[in-house]
Amino acid sequence: MASKRPTDTREPRRVVVLVFPDFQILDALGPIEVFNVATRLLAAGRSGRPGYRVEVVAPEAGPAKCSNGLSLQVEHDIHSVRGDIDTLVIAGGLGTRALVSDSKVIATIRRLAARSRRVTSVCTGALLLAEAGLLDAKRATTHWAFAAELQQRYPKVHVEADPIYLKQGNVYTSAGVTSGMDLALALVEEDHSRELALTAARWLVLFLKRPGGQSQFSTQLASQTATHEPIRDLQWWILEHLDDDLSVEALASRVAMSPRNFARVFTREVGLTPARYVERARVEAARRRLEDSGSSIEEIAGTCGFGTAETMRRAFLRSVRVPPADYRDRFRTVH
Repeated sequence: MASKRPTDTREPRRVVVLVFPDFQILDALGPIEVFNVATRLLAAGRSGRPGYRVEVVAPEAGPAKCSNGLSLQVEHDIHSVRGDIDTLVIAGGLGTRALVSDSKVIATIRRLAARSRRVTSVCTGALLLAEAGLLDAKRATTHWAFAAELQQRYPKVHVEADPIYLKQGNVYTSAGVTSGMDLALALVEEDHSRELALTAARWLVLFLKRPGGQSQFSTQLASQTATHEPIRDLQWWILEHLDDDLSVEALASRVAMSPRNFARVFTREVGLTPARYVERARVEAARRRLEDSGSSIEEIAGTCGFGTAETMRRAFLRSVRVPPADYRDRFRTVH
C-alpha cells in the first residue's frame, strides 16, 4: 500500500474511526478524545495550525452496541465514505470475530486504506487489517491476549506481543484499550510536536506518554498486584534503586526474611522470581532511557543497574530479542 502525501495542512486532518457491534468503547473513544483535546489546545494557542475532524462510521448507520452494553449512535456507514482520509482508525473488540467474515466490509477497509495517509488499528482491529492483507510481511502488535490468535490466523504477519504500538511504513498497530491513546498521542506528536502531545497527555491526566516500544508488561503495574504489603513496598523500592545490590540475599534482608522464604513468597505474590522481576524492571528503565535520552549505552547500563553494557545486552536479548543499539535505532524519539 503506497503512502499518500499529507493532506492539506490548512484544513483539519480527517480521521475516520470504524466501530461495529460489540466493539471495545475505549478503543474508539480513547483516540477520539486525544484528537479532540489536541484540536482544542491548538485553537486555544492560536497557532493557526488546524487540528482534527473525526468521523465515526460503522458497517451500518444507527446504534452500534459496544461490549459494555452502551450504544454509540453512528450517522454514516463505512461504505458511504468518500474522499481522501488522513488517518483511518480501526477499533477492536470481540465483534471483530464476526466482521472478519464480512467480505464487503473488508473490501471497503482495503479501499479506504488506499486513500488514507496512514492506517491504524487498536487491539483486535489488527485482525481486520490482516484480513484485508494490509499487514502482510509487516511487524504488528495487538493486545497480548490475542497475539497468538493473530499469528495463527495470519502467518504472513510478523506478530510481536510485547510493544504498546508499532509503526511499519504508514501502518500502525497498537495493543488495545488505553494503548490506543498512546498511539493517538504519538500521531499528534508526529503531526505537530512533542510538546503538544505531552500537554494533551497532561490534560487527559495520563500518567505519562508511553513510547511505542514499551512493553505491555509494566513493572509499575506489577508493583500493585502483591497483597503482602512488605513485598509490594519492596517492589516500589526496587524501581527507585535499580543500581543498588538487588540480589535475592540483599532483598530478603530488607524485608527481614530468609532468602529461601523470600524467593518463594515473592514469586507467589508477583508471578515472577525476584531475579526476573529485577531484570524486567532494569530493562524497562533502560528502554525508556534509550528512547528518550542521548546517554551512551554504557551510561545507561550503569544507571539502570546492569553494571556493564555486555550484561545489559544479554538481558535485552532475553527480554526484547534485540540488542540495545538496535533497539535505540528502531525506537529512539530524540536525536
